[in-house]
This record gives sequence, structure tokens and C-alpha cells, in this order.
Amino acid sequence: MLNPWGLFLCQLAINTSYHVIKASLCLGGSDIFATVSENRPVGEFIANLSIVGDPTGINSIRLCLTGENANWFYLEGRTIRLNSSILRVLDRERQGSVLMAALTCYEDDIIQSEYRVMVEILNENDNKPRFLEKTIQPRYISELTAVNSVVFTVKAIDADGDTITYIIDRASPDASYFRIDLPNSGKVILDKPLDYETKTKLQLVIYAVETNTKEWYNTSASLIVNVEDGDDHYPQFLPCTPISQDHNHTVVCTNPIYVVNITEKDQDMLLNFSPGPIHAEDGDRSLDTPLLYSILSGADKNRFQIDNQTAEITMTKRVENRHMTPIFRLRIMASQLNDPKKYSVATALVRVLAENRFPPLFNRTTYKGFIIESSSPATLVSTYGNEVLFIQAIDQDFVDGVNPKMHYSLQPTRATTGLYHITEEGVIIAKTDRLRSFDRLILEVVAMDEESGEVAKASVDIELLQRSQPIPWTSFRDMDVRIAGGIMGGILLLLVTTLFLLIRWAKRRRRRQRQKPSGRGAVALGKHLKVIEDDLW
Repeated sequence: MLNPWGLFLCQLAINTSYHVIKASLCLGGSDIFATVSENRPVGEFIANLSIVGDPTGINSIRLCLTGENANWFYLEGRTIRLNSSILRVLDRERQGSVLMAALTCYEDDIIQSEYRVMVEILNENDNKPRFLEKTIQPRYISELTAVNSVVFTVKAIDADGDTITYIIDRASPDASYFRIDLPNSGKVILDKPLDYETKTKLQLVIYAVETNTKEWYNTSASLIVNVEDGDDHYPQFLPCTPISQDHNHTVVCTNPIYVVNITEKDQDMLLNFSPGPIHAEDGDRSLDTPLLYSILSGADKNRFQIDNQTAEITMTKRVENRHMTPIFRLRIMASQLNDPKKYSVATALVRVLAENRFPPLFNRTTYKGFIIESSSPATLVSTYGNEVLFIQAIDQDFVDGVNPKMHYSLQPTRATTGLYHITEEGVIIAKTDRLRSFDRLILEVVAMDEESGEVAKASVDIELLQRSQPIPWTSFRDMDVRIAGGIMGGILLLLVTTLFLLIRWAKRRRRRQRQKPSGRGAVALGKHLKVIEDDLW
């Protein structure tokens, strides 16, 4: 029989032996280093445990996973597996390249050992390149930007770390303006000059392409490049008179010649030029730089003065003799306020004329015209006798009545627009192939004295005849048949009545002569009755 002290030592020995055996179940393990590819399915094998004990055995031990990424694993006996799902996919770009956890082995809730679990996530090419939003925002480039200079840079990133090459889609509308010399840099270079007046907005498409993968994933971005106006054009007097157009559809203009007419009596007056008013604009439309006006030559000792802001020209004193100075030629300059070297020059003519006393007049209020039906695209309008119809206004300010500055026009109407045209000589041309037989139109002709602005008006009655119908020779033939018949009947009745009266008068006279013997004697003598009667007295 053991004493108490001996019993205590025996129990201690038993307990110590028990714990040693039990603790040995957590021994034999080691840190775990493994790899797994991203996007793997649920339950993917990670590693087997090398500890002695079996968590599912009779003398079981308890294993526990802890740490930052412990929720990505679960234990199945002595095996560690990936804890993923359809909604929870392992993504290297999100979770990082390594998953770390701690494996703790418990026995009777006492920690016996602890091992590290380190799993490297292997990359898969599961991401496309993506442009950084700030690099593909709308761009603003001055039209003065030099060719071959870098105008902007695009940047795309690939979450898989793949190499990216940038390519301009040559099918995009304005790809010809740009190029990329270094494909991996994303630097876009201007390849040809910009012109704000021709094109203010450019569009192009750029691709970012993986070049080190078999998938060659790519993405595209549409870029808008706004062209900003630069001060590269000179002022332009208006209205613009186009003379040519280059390959960029840029219109080249010449400055107009401004004209005004005055008389010897005019002075201290504002001149109204035609085309007017005198005005210039900055060739760079969006800049619209303020301009200054001045008279370079022809001011004739300040006879003509110009407002340097409005370009209004005033004549300060009258012209003494129009025969000595029939015309003044002014050279007007418009220059930019911020850069006087950018300027343009136009000509203004001041013509001194005799005073206008008579307005233009037509010699009749209505003209008669005829057109014979034809398939010809154009025909001159004729008048009676198949003569060309000339419509001319008389101006008594001229000796021969012909004003060389008379301008003829037709008042447009819905029925005549595009069908008739009048020349400066007063000849009317009709588009015959667009007219129909028996059409009858009334045109209004306006004659305007371009110097005085006075006008005269007349009407033209135009009738379209059939092909076989002749043009009347006189206005009588053009009368209505009923009216002509009535007139003929009246004339015939008048002739019959006159003949009846003459016969009656002759009979009465013969009767009187038979009643007078002296009368019969006078007839026999061959003398006048009055003479015979005087002899009898």
C-alpha cells in the first residue's frame, strides 16, 4: 500500500505520460507553402497536413485556422481546401498575390502547436486593359500647334500586368491628323496642321492591346479633340468675294470695292457706300479681335474723314468742280488692335455726278409679248410683227434718254419665278420647255437708276401661242373676234348711211336745177351758176 506521497507521484506520472502521448498527436507538422490559381472552383485542394493526430479519430485533436485570410480555407480531415464559391471567386487582383493564415492544433483546449499557412495565388489572364478615364477626356488643342509635337498622352492599365500597345484606328474619321511613334508610350503626335476655320472638332479611336498574351485582349476609347482658334488670319472686309478654294475647302476671298455717288452740292454728310456699310472682321472668327480703321490715301486734305472704330466716312466739304475731280479713290486699312501688323486694305470710290433731275419713265404702261410653244429651253419674248420685245426706260437726264446705269428686274411671283429673266438691255428670256399653250401671264418690270435709286414700273402681258399659230402683226389682229366684228359692223353701217345721204342730196340738187331755166342755161354755157346769176343782175 502506497503512502499518500507515493500515490501523488504515481498519479503525476500517469498524467504526465497521458499529456505526452496526447501532445504528440499535434507534433510532426510544419509550415505549409502552396500555390493555387485564381478563379479556381470551390473545394480546390491546397495541401495535406503532416501532423501525427487525426482530427476525426478517437483520440481527436482540434485544428483551427485563424488569421487575415483564414476564411479562404477550410479543413477536411488532414486536408486544407479553398473556400470559394460562384459569388466569391478568388481574384489575384483583389486579394493580392499571397493568402496567409495560421493553423493551430489544440488538445483539451490547450494549444499544442501552431503552423503558418502561406498560399501563393497564381495569375491568370482574366482582365482586359482599361483606359484611365482622365487620359481620354475631351482635349483642346490650338490650331497653331506645331506638326510632329506631342499633343496628348493616353494611358491604359491591365490588372494582370500585361504589356500594352496603343494603336490608332485608321478607320476613325480624323485619324489622319495623328500618329503614335512609340506604341508602348501612348504619346499621340500631331501629323498634319490644324485649321479652326476648316474643322473645329476631330474624332479618333485608340486601341489598347495586350501584346504579351495569347488572348490579345484589347479595349478601345473614342476621343474628341476640340481645335481652338489661333490668331493666324488677317482681317477681311465684307462682303467676301470668293475667288478660289483649297483642298481643305478654305475659301479665299478678295476685298470688295465700295462705291458711293455724290453731287457738287453735297457736303457735311455721311457717305452711304454700296455694298455697305464699310466693315471688316477678324479672320479668326472665335477671337473677333477689335479692329481700327484709317484712310491710307485719298483723303484729299481731310475732305474725307473716317471713324476709326465704325469705319463711317464723312465728307466735310463740297467738291468745287466735278469735271476736274470726277472720282476720288480712298485706300482704307483695317488693322488688329492687338497686332497692327495684321491688317487688310480695301478701296472706296467716291464718284461726283451731275444732279439728277428726272426720274426714269417707260413710254407705255403695258407691253405686249408673245411666245410660240417650243421644246427649246430658252426663247426671246417677241412682240407684234415677230420682233424682239425691248423694254427700255427713258431718263431725260441724258441727251439720248439712255441711262447706262439703268438696271432692269422682274418682280418675283410664285407663277413666274424661274420661268422668266430680263437682261440689262431690257430683253425678256423665257424657259419655253416649262410653259404650256394658252398660258398668259402678267409680268411687272422694274427699272432702277442705280445712281439715284429712282425706279419706274411697267407691265408685260405675255401670251404663249401654239406651234402653228402665227404672231399677230398689229394690235388689231389681237382684238377679241366679237369686238372686231362689232367694229366692222359699225363701220359698214356708217358707210351705208353716208352713201344713202349722198344719193339723196344729189337727187334734191338735180330737182332744183330742173326747176330754174337760168340754171339750165348756165350748164349749157359751162359757167358756174353763181357767175350767171350775177350777170342777170
